Amino acid sequence: MTSPRCGRCAMIAKLLDAFFGCRHSRYSFPVTLRGAARRPQAAALTGTYVACLDCGREFPYDWEEMKVVTSPERHRERLAALAAKQVA
Repeated sequence: MTSPRCGRCAMIAKLLDAFFGCRHSRYSFPVTLRGAARRPQAAALTGTYVACLDCGREFPYDWEEMKVVTSPERHRERLAALAAKQVA
């Protein structure tokens, strides 16, 4: 059984993480899943994703621009570009 002191430490850690969060400054190498494999949500947009090595959060990755797609606006722009490319 854990002591109440450890519970308080965990609660304080969660509170600090809520205020400051992870800076996502260290990423894994980009991963591209092919075929019928189940894709993470981050890979649904571009087919490729990276993960933060500190917190584990996954982000879509754009191989053409070699950048992590982080903002919702960039998601929409990239999705529109991909849709236009598939139609052409």
